[in-house]
Amino acid sequence: MNNILECNNLTKVFGSKKALNNISFTIPRGKIVGLLGPNGSGKSTFIKLCNELLTATSGNLLISGHKPGVATKKIVSYLPEKTYLNDWMKVSQMVEFFEDFYDDFNPTTAYDMLSKLNINPKDKLKTMSKGTKEKVQLILVMSREAELYLLDEPIGGVDPAARDYILDTILNNYNENATIIISTHLISDIEKILDYIIFIKDGEVVMTKEVDEIREETGKSIDLLFREVFKC
Repeated sequence: MNNILECNNLTKVFGSKKALNNISFTIPRGKIVGLLGPNGSGKSTFIKLCNELLTATSGNLLISGHKPGVATKKIVSYLPEKTYLNDWMKVSQMVEFFEDFYDDFNPTTAYDMLSKLNINPKDKLKTMSKGTKEKVQLILVMSREAELYLLDEPIGGVDPAARDYILDTILNNYNENATIIISTHLISDIEKILDYIIFIKDGEVVMTKEVDEIREETGKSIDLLFREVFKC
């Protein structure tokens, strides 16, 4: 199966608002994909549907041929926009928890990344800044050997000095057959690692394309194209 994700006529309605309106696209394996759009465009809703945190109103969503559920949780590594880790836990306890919970978690990878970011495994989460908490959570997510990584605003709370290292971490800690979907507003920071983009606005997909094709056809950066499409 060449596609890791397929959605067909996917719709999610909250009351009278359509958060996603009949969207359809496929995402191939082995790509780093930017899910890009303004606030309220439906990005987080889509990612939550992929993680079975929400249920679609209509349409179909398949991950490696399976509907979101037990089978997909084994192959999907998810970074939510907000920290969900317990403040009272030490970083080392979180590593142990992930190792017990996920068969594909590699603690050696986690400790290596913690060391490179000068994060002490003995520290408790409650003693850390918001940015450091987000780094810890990203490290845990990227230390799984998953087939699909879903990262919702992975560098939103991280200081600019650490962003390049975090992007390198993302690049260097997944296998060539895995796919990463990154939802973010910081397009200029991440576009250098993207292979593919999905532009989404008001719950509708307005563009899906290979990054190399965009640059060849338009000569524009993804950031500039985004500003033109969304009139930023």
